[in-house]
Amino acid sequence: MKVNAYAVREPKGKLEPFNYKLGDLGAEQVDVKIHYCGLCHSDLSMINNDWRNTQFPLVPGHEIVGEVIAAGSAVKNVKVGEKVGIGWLSESCMCCQNCMEGDHHLCKTKEATIVGRHGGFADKVRAHWSWAIPLPTNIDLSKAGPLLCGGITVFSPIILAGVMPTDRVGVIGIGGLGHLAIKFLKHWGCEVTAFSSNPDKKDSILEMGASRVINSRSKEELKSIRGQLNFILNTTNVTLEWNSYLGCLTTNGNFHHVGVVPEPMNIRTGSLMGGQKSISASPVGSPALNRTMLDFCVRHNIYPTVEEFPMEKVNEAIEHLKAGKARFRIVLKN
Repeated sequence: MKVNAYAVREPKGKLEPFNYKLGDLGAEQVDVKIHYCGLCHSDLSMINNDWRNTQFPLVPGHEIVGEVIAAGSAVKNVKVGEKVGIGWLSESCMCCQNCMEGDHHLCKTKEATIVGRHGGFADKVRAHWSWAIPLPTNIDLSKAGPLLCGGITVFSPIILAGVMPTDRVGVIGIGGLGHLAIKFLKHWGCEVTAFSSNPDKKDSILEMGASRVINSRSKEELKSIRGQLNFILNTTNVTLEWNSYLGCLTTNGNFHHVGVVPEPMNIRTGSLMGGQKSISASPVGSPALNRTMLDFCVRHNIYPTVEEFPMEKVNEAIEHLKAGKARFRIVLKN
């Protein structure tokens, strides 16, 4: 099967039209005709080879929404004609301890959608049936793509940390991940404090559901909420004043990372020990948790705030994202 795509051939290069052929369809694989694909910062990292694992030419794109057009003989759970979503992962072994316990996203031999293979800036893509997540019939397909990566990344910690509807929580960094985190936590029932360094975003952050906005560059404002939060979700990938944020946690509070911070954390053990606090982190989530998240989104009408570009203007969309102008996710339409 021929695939029409957009690929980058060298680090930090421009994407250009690219064709390739898929081999024979595996017994447990599906082919998906792509309707929409989100543009994520992880795509930029792969384009730039920031993580030193990019294989060129690369077709980025891992927030895919489309329709199953072919299914192997052993495919379960999805069938031709169904609408599905594919996120950061496209395959797991289905037999290791992690997979058998439901943590397919922690499989030691898992396959990422754009690592060593081609992704969703294309008209078709292939995946294992388990990671072709069936979409609720009444979901908005034009906005669903970012939920399969950005959405599950911030939804999963709510479950992992056992966040309660009565909790007071904080979200650091109100961008593509953070704005979804606010919406999820608001509808979860929590009182949400947003930490942002951009005062121009304050009104829109409050509209998303935050109860208040703290200037993350103000030590005085950070001090004003010391000891008040049960849970803080950090969506940024930069070094912060960790001890100041840990001071905002109450007893047994949890500080959770979903952004990849490149430097080691410089923290005082006493910042944790005195209040029996903890630090944790997580990647995406399992297929089952993806389905739960999508049902939650439809039930509460939760979607990312998106800007839409036609697929052929992918380079314009990338420049828009690089410039920090995206509000708050970008979706490419075929």
